[in-house]
Amino acid sequence: MFPFPFPFWDSNCYGSEPVSRKTRLERKLRFLRTIRDDLETRLAGLNAAISSVEQQLNQEDVTQA
Repeated sequence: MFPFPFPFWDSNCYGSEPVSRKTRLERKLRFLRTIRDDLETRLAGLNAAISSVEQQLNQEDVTQA
């Protein structure tokens, strides 16, 4: 679903040196923004699908009246 799993924002597997608090927070922020962007894209798709179905229902109501 997402490009990388959340446990990796605190991971130290990228090197042997300790990761600073700022670096961890930057990784976390980047991850959370990725999640948000993905959810916004999915929400836009759902809104478009809902709108399409609503339009189809309205057209059927007009033709049946």
